[in-house]
Amino acid sequence: MLDLVPVREGHSVADALGNMLVTARHVQELGFTRYWLAEHHNMPGIASSATAVLVGQVASGTRTIRVGSGGVMLPNRTPLTVAEDFGTLAELFPGRIDLGLGRAPGTDPVTARALRRDREQSVEDFPRDVAELQRLLDAPEPGQQLIATPGAGTRVPIWLLGSSLFSAQLAAQRGLPYAFASHFAPAYLMRAIELYRRSFQPSAQCAKPYVMIGVPLIAAPTDEQAQYLASSVFQRVLGILRGQRGQLPPPRAGLLESLTPGERAGIADFLACAVIGSPATVRQGLQMLAEQTGCDEMIFTCDIYEPELRLRSLALAAEVKAQL
Repeated sequence: MLDLVPVREGHSVADALGNMLVTARHVQELGFTRYWLAEHHNMPGIASSATAVLVGQVASGTRTIRVGSGGVMLPNRTPLTVAEDFGTLAELFPGRIDLGLGRAPGTDPVTARALRRDREQSVEDFPRDVAELQRLLDAPEPGQQLIATPGAGTRVPIWLLGSSLFSAQLAAQRGLPYAFASHFAPAYLMRAIELYRRSFQPSAQCAKPYVMIGVPLIAAPTDEQAQYLASSVFQRVLGILRGQRGQLPPPRAGLLESLTPGERAGIADFLACAVIGSPATVRQGLQMLAEQTGCDEMIFTCDIYEPELRLRSLALAAEVKAQL
């Protein structure tokens, strides 16, 4: 499960944070492996900006599920602060913390400048920062002057996230697991996976390639009900395409029919990996994605306006997974 902690129209940030913990406990009982939270900033409909704080909140409110970032945007922070944050989490919750890293800012240019202040960025920064972070989370070497405390020796599992070929290549070079952001940018999915697997170099963390793909999921008893619930996501995607970000709206009947062909095509491209429908449709969609990509894991986004129906959707998906 990947949670952006959506803030719904007519509801508060506190409501969104409460729903996050309820959802995490729900998917833990359903047998999900991980619960990740995504870093975004200056977006009125997303409450996951303080990602490490929320990872701690979810980990403290659950028992067994792994909890992590999907991801921390490394350009917004220094490797030392990330190592200390996630090293602290690893000491508090041993064996349950993941650290997914992205190289995008997770926000607009104005907010990115506010986050980074006077830090100049170059194409070499992300690979160098990933390498430094790996060193800080590993056991200190003799004479090492900079030691993350907490952090050193925790070896928090690092994942690289991406929606292009850059992070696929870097993950392969460093022998790290790779998560592709096909839940919102599916265009390079197959090329990135192929490049990653072909170039992979084994490491202490990962002996062979390991791929996770993002899947937008909306499940309901019927296809018609699922399409209706998905109209909340369609409205949000339309807002992104128009440069008008807002809170998650309630579903709207007849939405797609009211849009232009270009708008419908834009939504379809954005959600090309989405699986929306009845249990039978969801089963077919997940099986097709698994066969096409050969992925080792899928990570679901599931943004439904009514929290109870979101929980139902995830339960239906778990039932389908058990049958595959």
